[in-house]
Amino acid sequence: MAESTAQTQVRCTVVTPEKAVLDQSADMVILPMFDGELGVLPGRAPLIGRLGAGELRLKSGSTVTRYFIEPGFVQVRANVISVLTAKAIAAASITVDSAAKAATDAEAMPSGTAVERTNKTKARDRALGMKKVAAKNSGTSSVAH
Repeated sequence: MAESTAQTQVRCTVVTPEKAVLDQSADMVILPMFDGELGVLPGRAPLIGRLGAGELRLKSGSTVTRYFIEPGFVQVRANVISVLTAKAIAAASITVDSAAKAATDAEAMPSGTAVERTNKTKARDRALGMKKVAAKNSGTSSVAH
């Protein structure tokens, strides 16, 4: 009986190079993968995947905790979700203005070499992820650009 209780939640840890940002249990975790979203429930088969920039959501009952995360990697194993990312911040702190500035900064980046083009593409992806989170924060449903 105790084993079924242990299977009702997953534990999510988010780690950046600077610190552990989050270590929390939830009923479900939704991850921004590089090619779409992935929902993880208790009992999920193990996986390793590549994250995209976007919104990480932890659902517990009717409560949803949201974070903006940059691209990175995720491992799911034994009901533990380990997220490794360069940056993770509370989604509520992402504004339409900060997302627009990130997009402007990305477009201003040079693109003469292969490395510069790669960095510019990453910055554009990060700005798009921020725009999606900012749109949810402001209650708008469409994301331009």
